[in-house]
Amino acid sequence: MFETAQLIEKAQWLGIATIVFGVLAIVGFLFKWGIRFRLVGITGFMAVLTGGVFALSLGLYSRPNVPGNVQYSRVFDAGTAQVVIAVPPTITEPQIEATLKQAALAVFSPGRLSQGSDQMTIRIRTVLHPQEGISQPLYLGEIQRSLSIREDEHATIKLYRENLAQLTQSSPKPTA
Repeated sequence: MFETAQLIEKAQWLGIATIVFGVLAIVGFLFKWGIRFRLVGITGFMAVLTGGVFALSLGLYSRPNVPGNVQYSRVFDAGTAQVVIAVPPTITEPQIEATLKQAALAVFSPGRLSQGSDQMTIRIRTVLHPQEGISQPLYLGEIQRSLSIREDEHATIKLYRENLAQLTQSSPKPTA
């Protein structure tokens, strides 16, 4: 798989080749060469190819992996500034922070900018089962980050300590 920098370099070379074929097409028309219309087609194809490789280089972004995070699923995403992710009830406090940071990196999208808010809130929750047939959602924390900066250094994490205590109380006890 190509890195972004490699694709940009290839797009530059394709752009140079497009310009060369464009100049050849112009020269072909000036001297009335028989292949002048083929050169126009080649130039057009090269321009489309250059644009496609350049656009591909913009779309590829490998998100950094935050160590210590756990797998989560996105259960609510308004497409604007509100996201909720779900994690297993066996999660620990350091894992919650790492998972919130990972989710903040993963759900960033510049398309969320135009929705009126400049901050995104990502909440993390789990589901407890205090009794058979009863499910209780339990919010464990949230992170607020900027919608305009991809890797926000000033993201604030808030953990709900009372819910974390409830999580440790309801964790299954090992049987001897």
